[in-house]
This record gives sequence, structure tokens and C-alpha cells, in this order.
Amino acid sequence: MSRSGAAAEKADSRQRPQMKVNEYKENQNIAYVSLRPAQTTVLIKTAKVYLAPFSLSNYQLDQLMCPKSLSEKNSNNEVACKKTKIKKTCRRIIPPKMKNTSSKAESTLQNSSSAVHTESNKLQPKRTADAMNLSVDVESSQDGDSDEDTTPSLDFSGLSPYERKRLKNISENADFFASLQLSESAARLREMIEKRQPPKSKRKKPKRENGIGCRRSMRLLKVDPSGVSLPAAPTPPTLVADETPSSKNTEKGLSSIKSYKANLNGMVISEDTVYKVTTGPIFSMALHPSETRTLVAVGAKFGQVGLCDLTQQPKEDGVYVFHPHSQPVSCLYFSPANPAHILSLSYDGTLRCGDFSRAIFEEVYRNERSSFSSFDFLAEDASTLIVGHWDGNMSLVDRRTPGTSYEKLTSSSMGKIRTVHVHPVHRQYFITAGLRDTHIYDARRLNSRRSQPLISLTEHTKSIASAYFSPLTGNRVVTTCADCNLRIFDSSCISSKIPLLTTIRHNTFTGRWLTRFQAMWDPKQEDCVIVGSMAHPRRVEIFHETGKRVHSFGGEYLVSVCSINAMHPTRYILAGGNSSGKIHVFMNEKSC
Repeated sequence: MSRSGAAAEKADSRQRPQMKVNEYKENQNIAYVSLRPAQTTVLIKTAKVYLAPFSLSNYQLDQLMCPKSLSEKNSNNEVACKKTKIKKTCRRIIPPKMKNTSSKAESTLQNSSSAVHTESNKLQPKRTADAMNLSVDVESSQDGDSDEDTTPSLDFSGLSPYERKRLKNISENADFFASLQLSESAARLREMIEKRQPPKSKRKKPKRENGIGCRRSMRLLKVDPSGVSLPAAPTPPTLVADETPSSKNTEKGLSSIKSYKANLNGMVISEDTVYKVTTGPIFSMALHPSETRTLVAVGAKFGQVGLCDLTQQPKEDGVYVFHPHSQPVSCLYFSPANPAHILSLSYDGTLRCGDFSRAIFEEVYRNERSSFSSFDFLAEDASTLIVGHWDGNMSLVDRRTPGTSYEKLTSSSMGKIRTVHVHPVHRQYFITAGLRDTHIYDARRLNSRRSQPLISLTEHTKSIASAYFSPLTGNRVVTTCADCNLRIFDSSCISSKIPLLTTIRHNTFTGRWLTRFQAMWDPKQEDCVIVGSMAHPRRVEIFHETGKRVHSFGGEYLVSVCSINAMHPTRYILAGGNSSGKIHVFMNEKSC
């Protein structure tokens, strides 16, 4: 009996289903508890649980913890009752030998679920739509009314329906908590990455006070400053097929030359317009720009400055002579800022300003070590001057600075400077005439050691007496050379080189006792130059820039060579000075 009973028990034990439960262990290296679902094997069939990862950053954890079917019954009592039922179910199903192991796993499951629930309450949920869908899936998985097995790998034969339902709930809850723990760690990792990212810098918009925006140009808006809209711009005229801009300019130039010639033909000389002003040769001359009175100023060889008023009778009473210098006065200019002032420069190394209203000549600049040859105004208000020296140096003088010294003294690459003239438009440029070179400098680039020119005119073969820009635009340069040639250059574009336009053959050999010729531009007619002549009978000639002779002044009262000549800036009045101190004035009969 004993052997048969043991055999029966042995067979019984073979037929009884055996269950293996994996134990839950805590990982000491991780701050949180990682749960894995219990795998139950019935009759050598393994339970498979599929986990779908999802993120908690966009879901509300309260809704995940409490599915839709249980959201209305979320209370501490129901949770406690649920845990008690799960515990009882586990005790019924697990054999006595596995009680110790299952009790440990159950306690671990309860502790981890409570910890997950506590931490999930701290997070801020964002979306609810996906959470509701997930709760519906969980509810359908927990629904045990149907006898269909949702996990095909599980075999619950031999168990009561109630125990099968509870065991299925335990497996699904473990699956849920594991996925919840994984998503929680992913959320923490995402938060750490977002904290490390630098904040995005946003461009601050300019603040507008009182709702007023940025200022806009009224000219671009075509609005008058008073607020009235400007009239529409006139449409440009259309050119006829036969007409071209060059032909128009040529016709305009020809018509202006014709009218210019007609005005020159009306200029005459008489005995009353010949004045003896100084005792020596005349070295410089200037006409006052007055429209009502005719005033001619001359600088003489012995340092005299003479002023002749042609409107005063008798004519002897209209001559005034001053003696501000001790050597020849080589340059004279009326001040563009004050018509009552005249500036004179002399070989004696002084530059003075004469005030005719007070009959006083004040010293502007003095240099006892060097002799001056020429000067011109760098500024239109006559505040700054450029002075040329006979030894090739140049001085920059500022009349606003107290004293009679220079602001800057620089040496040029020329051995001698005869004349200095400033560009009428771009006043930072000035031209100098020397022995055989003509240079154009930039006043902004002058240095104390040695200044290099921007442009050098090297077409001259002998010494140069003068070089001047055209008076209105500065697009032309005329030079007077001892090789009996007048040269006209195109200076419309000041670059590395300016081209030679015209060479006019003219006798400039004056000899030792006569003042050298200096061709000057007519300030009213920019394309015409005025120069003295050695021809007989004596004359003063005007040439066009193309080389054609425009007019020749002469008459019975012009019996000497007029080396220095000057034209009135607005009126048709020409004055010429000779080497005996006399001036000869040609003027319109209406002005006499």
C-alpha cells in the first residue's frame, strides 16, 4: 500500500500544472525602481507582454493613472480595496512553495506603484485627447466579461474564471507600471536636455514713444515741408531722330561764342582808361567784383600795392598807392568773404591783409627763412590758405589761429614753385607750376616730410610760368611755358593722368626786363583764355580751348606789352598791366 500510495502521489504531481514566477529585484545603481511584468508559464507556454513606449510630456498623468472607466471612482478606499483583491487572488493561485517569492514580488509591486503614483502627481500634464484614448485601451484590456483569451500564449485551463481574471489584471497592471516608469525616465531626460539648451535670443523691437514711428524723408514722399503734396515731375523731353545731345551742346557752344564775341567787340580803350599806378613793373593784378564801381588793384616790383578807381574824376584822384612790402608783390586776391579786404603776398616772406576802409595792412603769415611766390584760398570763406615758396615748400595757413605762423609746412618734389591755384569745385585739390613740372596735390594728404603729387604733367620742355584751373568747373587746366606754347589739359577726371587736349603756339619770350606772361581764364567764359602778346601792334589776345583765336584787343592807346591781365568776373571789363606801372582798361562803352 505504501508503494502504491507513493506512486499515486508521484503521478498526481506530474499531472498538476507547475507555475514559475520571476522575482522582482531592486537595482541599487538606479535612483528609481524598474519593474518588469511577471512571466507566468503554464504547461510550458510562455506569457508574452508587448510594451508600447510613449511620452508623458504631452499627457496628463492623472488620467493615465486613472482610466476612463475608473475616473469617476478615484478614491483612496477603492485603490485600497483593489490592492486587497489583487493580494487575495495571488494567494489563491500561487502554490504554497511559491508564497515566499510571490509575497516579495507583491510587496515590491505595491511599493513601486505607490512611488510612481506620488511622483506622477507632481508633473504638469499638457494634453488629454491621447490620454483618453489610452484609458479606453486599458479599460478594454481589463474588461473580463468575455471568455476570449487576449494573450494567445497564456493557458488558464484548470483555473476558475475569477482567478483567471485576476491573474490577467495582475499581468496588465505590471505592464502598465513598467511602461509608466520608462516614459517617466524619458521625460526626465528630456527636461535635462531642454535645461542645457541656451535660451533663444529674440531681437528687441525699437520702442516707439507716443506711437510715433521712424522719420521718413518728405522729399522721397514727394511732400512739401508745409505738408502740401508736390506737383508731379515734368516728363523729360523726347529727342527727335536727327537731334543728339552732342549736337545740342555744340550748337549751344557756338551760340555762346557768337554772343561772347559780340560783347568783346564792344569793349574799347581810351585815354581816360589808361592809368599810371606804380613806379615799377606790375607783377600781379586783381579786379574787384563790384557791379557799380570799377576798382583795379595791382602789385608792383618794389613792394607797392596800388588801387585805381575808374569811376572817380579826375582820374588822378582815383589812384591810391600803399607800401606794405619790401619786395615784389607776386600775388593779389580780393577776399571772397569781405569785399573791403585784399590779400597780398610778397617775395619778402610775408602775407598781409589790407583793409581799405581803415588803410591798414595786417600781417597774416610770416616766414623769414623762405620767400613766397603765390597763394590761394582753400576755403570759400578765405579762412584757410595754401602758400607756395620759391624753394619748393608749401605752407598751410589758418587765419583763425592766433599768430602769424603756419599750421603745416611740407616740402614738395619740385625744386621751385611759381604759382598755386585751387580747384573751384573740389577745393582739396590744388595745382602748382614749377621749373618744368606741373603737379596736382591733395591738401588732405600733405605730410611734414615730403608730399607726393597725385598727378604730374610732364609735357613741358622748359620752365613753366603759370598753371590755372578753369574758373567754374575746373574741368580744364591752362599752362604757360617758356617754349612758346600754351597747353590745355582735360582735368574733368582727376586720376593718375590727365590728357593733353590742345597746344597753342604763342610767343611767350618776354626777355629779362619784362614780366613773364601768364595765361588766365575768363571767369565768364570758361573755355577761353586771356594772354599778352609780343606781336606788333601791341595787343591782348583771347583764345578758345580748341586753339582758335576768339578776339584781339588793341588800339592807338595800347603801345606797350601787357604781361599781366585780369577780367572782371561778371562785367565785360579787361585790365592789363605793363612793366612801367601802367594799366590799360578795355571796357564796354555803356560802362564808361
